[in-house]
Order: sequence, then C-alpha cells, then structure tokens
Amino acid sequence: MNQIAHWWDGVELWVTGLAFIPQVLVVMVVVVPLCALIARLVDLALAWVFRVLGRDEEPSAAAAAATDSEARS
Repeated sequence: MNQIAHWWDGVELWVTGLAFIPQVLVVMVVVVPLCALIARLVDLALAWVFRVLGRDEEPSAAAAAATDSEARS
C-alpha cells in the first residue's frame, strides 16, 4: 500500500508541476473516460436491479392513458 501511495504522490507532483493547459489536458484524458466507465457500470447495475425487482418495463401507452383518464375522474 505504501508503494501505491508513493506512486500516487509522484503522479500528483508531476501533474501539479505542469502548466495549466497541459494539466487540463492530462486530467481530461483520464477523468472523462473514467467517469464514462463509472456511469456505464452504474447504469448496468441499476438495470440489473430493476430487472430482478420486475420493474424493467415501461408502462404501455394504453395503460398510461387509462391511468391518466382515471386520475382525471
């Protein structure tokens, strides 16, 4: 664990030593794909949970219209 912390400290020092524009480019090249990957994994996990709970289908248009007309009555 100490080696990982030491490596990460080196990366942080390297990034902070760069000028602003290269810092932004380096962070965007790493952060944007990482965030996209995390969002995709969360989406897949939630889809699985909804499928397990039986909540994965959207209501049909007829059922939604019937619910709307009942709500108006």
